[in-house]
Amino acid sequence: MTEATSRPAALPFTGDPEADRLLAEDPFALLVGFALDQQVTVQKAFSGPAEIKRRLGHFDPARIAAMDPSELDAVFRERPAIHRFPGSMAAKVQALAAAIASDYGDDAGRVWGEASDGKDLEKRLLGLPGFGQMKVKSLIAVLGNRFGVRPPGYDEVAPTWPTLGDVDSAEALATYQAGKRAHKAAMREAAGN
Repeated sequence: MTEATSRPAALPFTGDPEADRLLAEDPFALLVGFALDQQVTVQKAFSGPAEIKRRLGHFDPARIAAMDPSELDAVFRERPAIHRFPGSMAAKVQALAAAIASDYGDDAGRVWGEASDGKDLEKRLLGLPGFGQMKVKSLIAVLGNRFGVRPPGYDEVAPTWPTLGDVDSAEALATYQAGKRAHKAAMREAAGN
């Protein structure tokens, strides 16, 4: 079993102090932020959990999982929309909520808190709906670097490239995002040749 050695007061991913605090305080919020982190900015993705909580009046995975899908869809579509693709993201968040409710007793922290080693941590994260290899590597870095979640064998599954786990300030986020844009541009250019 893995115990986190520390917990930050906030994660500097959104620029909104309340949203940043929620990411650090609520493991489900952190997972939802990662689930939303595709085809939108980091700030937009990780602001989603706080906005969903504000609109619903709670952020309980079991209650979100039990919602009528059309009601959750409407919450995501309310302006400003939670995501660029509100319908598909509402479904993904609901599937994630259902997995946390059924597989982890409504406690998202158990996903990493009960991991026996690095490989088990990676396997648990990959088992979550909507979490692929790159997203999992970034989440592993955040867990290790920001929360002290480093089970035996952590180094075997931790990424060796820059990720959100390296972001500890607004400036670091800007640097990370600039590097990511440059990398994507280089990949597009290489693909065009």
